[in-house]
Amino acid sequence: MMNVLKGDLIQFALAGRFDVIIHGCNCFCTMGAGIAKLIRDNFVEAYQADLATQTGDRKKLGTYSSAHIKRNGNIFTIVNGYTQYDFSGHGTLADYRAIQKLFFRIKKEFSNQRIGYPKIGAGLAKGNWEVISGIINAELQGENHTLVAYVKI
Repeated sequence: MMNVLKGDLIQFALAGRFDVIIHGCNCFCTMGAGIAKLIRDNFVEAYQADLATQTGDRKKLGTYSSAHIKRNGNIFTIVNGYTQYDFSGHGTLADYRAIQKLFFRIKKEFSNQRIGYPKIGAGLAKGNWEVISGIINAELQGENHTLVAYVKI
């Protein structure tokens, strides 16, 4: 089951609390709002990994780009998960099938690691957190994974 921690995902990663942090991205290589912008601003390596993908490619949905980060003596991976196609529009932008495919891959490729994430797809992408958290719990069953509910530290 999902652990829940209040605080700042980026600060927890920098402090060595997680081996992997995941955030949701659109398919247009913007990382221009929400936690994606904070990641872009703090970890140019993650933004460069996003920019190395094809802008606007729907085939990115459910996949990810990643960057290995070394800061303050800690090493962790940032996963840019492609969980929505576009970054604007009416209605739900979160793609539940893409979220499921992403977390299926996360389980395969990052098993037995400490995984942290925000409410992926439930903020600016306007997805239903109950649906999304159910997907995450199903796909990461047996893994050490934590929702970090943002609270300014």
